[in-house]
Amino acid sequence: MQLFDVAYGRELYAELPKIINPPFLVVSNKDLWPRFSHYFDSKETFVHLVDSLEIKDLEKTLKELPDVKAIVGIGGGVAIDVAKYFAWRKHLPLFQCPTSMSVNAPFGHRSAVRDNGILKYVGYAIPEMIYVDYDVIQSAPEYINRSGVGDIVCYYTAKWDWEYATKVGKCEKKWPYDDFWVSQASEVLNSVLNSTSDINAVNDRGVQTLMNALRWGGAAFNNAGWNPRPIEGSEHTLFYSLEHLIHKPFLHGQIVSLGVVIMSYLQNNDPKFIKGKLDEMGVAYQPEDMDITWTDVRNGLKHMIDYSKESKNLWYTIATETEITDKQLDEIEEWVKG
Repeated sequence: MQLFDVAYGRELYAELPKIINPPFLVVSNKDLWPRFSHYFDSKETFVHLVDSLEIKDLEKTLKELPDVKAIVGIGGGVAIDVAKYFAWRKHLPLFQCPTSMSVNAPFGHRSAVRDNGILKYVGYAIPEMIYVDYDVIQSAPEYINRSGVGDIVCYYTAKWDWEYATKVGKCEKKWPYDDFWVSQASEVLNSVLNSTSDINAVNDRGVQTLMNALRWGGAAFNNAGWNPRPIEGSEHTLFYSLEHLIHKPFLHGQIVSLGVVIMSYLQNNDPKFIKGKLDEMGVAYQPEDMDITWTDVRNGLKHMIDYSKESKNLWYTIATETEITDKQLDEIEEWVKG
């Protein structure tokens, strides 16, 4: 298993200017950069504050960048993904500094970018180090940190989808059902499901437990030979469908967690169990938590089939061809609200 190097500790970001060869580029978020800017010498640090994930915009920015010797990502998943993209395109050393636990992006090789609104995972970047600062992580809003479990609980619905695709003869030949990867993913999933109180509290143990799980999951795509089956299923299709339909950015773990709850219900995959675990961890997965409506969710569910056809790069799941009736939508809404 190739897993990225990670350092856990406190007051880590102040050390970055002492170890990274200047001048370097910091990729961050507009709302976060003011908090960390004082650590860096303005004469040796260039800054890109992310405002787009579209490839055409990123390529334009690349042409305008000054000569630098390294890339540093400081922020949430968006900043982390753009830092990876720049490091890949520029062949530069990469250092990643996540400021929350919302997504497994710091631990994955590829960047999640957009091509005319369609998600694409591109590139290959291995960071020199990922710095997980307990105080920085714990200072993020709790709902953001707790949402990171979405990138782990999706293994629950992904396993069912893989089994289902195999059963109906629709599983891709290059990704036959593999007990080894199912077992590995289940072990990581259980590490999180057995630590619900620590993750809810976002204490040091909870941070390390969830980050270790995200570390495995981020690298699993590469380690499994670019096989997404063990870690992603129909729950992500709902996310992609909604994002494509309403053109709204989401906190990744929140929308994926909602997808897990809804898809486990459609799968008849003991949805009460996984919903209960998410509630124990305090994950905010209700539509109103994401500033969307149940009408949006309903439309997203109905749009999944069309999105799957348009994207042309999604694997077969219950979301690919399953028509969802209005009666089912009513039942789903009532159950999730309850």
